[in-house]
Amino acid sequence: MSKYTELSTLGEFGLIDHLTKTVQLKNPSTLKGVGDDAAVLDYCNKKILVSTDMLIQGIHFDLTYIPLKHLGYKAVAVNASDIYAMNGTPKQITVALAVSNHFSVESLEEFYAGMYSACETYGIDLVGGDTTSSKTGMCISITVLGEADEQEIVYRNTAKENQLICVSGDLGAAYMGLQLLEREKTVFQGNENAQPDFAGYEYILERQLKPEARKDIIQQLREKNIRPTAMIDISDGLASEVMHICKQSGVGCNLYEEKIPIDYQTFKMAEELNMNATVCALSGGEDYELLFTAPLDQYDLLTAMPGITVIGHTCKASEGCYMTTRDGNTFELKAQGWQNFSIPERNQHE
Repeated sequence: MSKYTELSTLGEFGLIDHLTKTVQLKNPSTLKGVGDDAAVLDYCNKKILVSTDMLIQGIHFDLTYIPLKHLGYKAVAVNASDIYAMNGTPKQITVALAVSNHFSVESLEEFYAGMYSACETYGIDLVGGDTTSSKTGMCISITVLGEADEQEIVYRNTAKENQLICVSGDLGAAYMGLQLLEREKTVFQGNENAQPDFAGYEYILERQLKPEARKDIIQQLREKNIRPTAMIDISDGLASEVMHICKQSGVGCNLYEEKIPIDYQTFKMAEELNMNATVCALSGGEDYELLFTAPLDQYDLLTAMPGITVIGHTCKASEGCYMTTRDGNTFELKAQGWQNFSIPERNQHE
């Protein structure tokens, strides 16, 4: 039997000390991290980027099938993604955590191990936070701070007419991974002796359980001296995100279904579940890929870059937001991705 230490044996401050005792600071901008009333940061002449994300058990994650180590990694990665979407570099995070007494010290060690692994991947310092008790499971709130030169920051509202619309990676995989996990959970609830059948679907599972922020894409763009004209990360589905850019920039768009990058396992899982893979890419969410616009004269450079696909173009706002299907028809895009405060919340993608 694995070791189980009740949280009450350490208390709040003892728990914080226990979970953060191995923290090592990497960034020169971090003057003081965990251990005082507040962290002390020095960004010199850089602009500071700040974003906060909250994850609630039963709404954003299900501990039936997501390991705590993966959850810790994902919680940091999705916050880092927001900073990369501004063309910035994440540097520090603070973590606020509420847990019930059903969790042990060892389980939180797993969660923090995942966070530390992601911090190592993205070069982030954990510099503070808070822990408290909860009567309803686990609540995670992470604030990420990043930096960027003022002229390098990319917003959502700066796309122009007749520009390329590009996306990194592939889409719909995270949502298909979620559907697979939910299916196997249902089977398990009906028969606790059942073993999950994940063979051949490792990629979509990883995209759901351990997504990666696209630090590599930002680095590629910088190496090629390409600065997107507008950018956003895909957390709520392609359709929702492209419409955010269009609305805030005052433009329209036309996407091409045949250009939307979808992985084989995503197609296969969609077929198995009698779902449309393109719809999953448009509305699934949690891919954390980067969606951006760029000038037409950068087409050759962008199409030559691995991991980037040109999927359409912007146009006049009066022309609306449409997608041209493989058979040449067009239909109006609708933002049907993840929306909080909807009912039922976890099935909003469907």
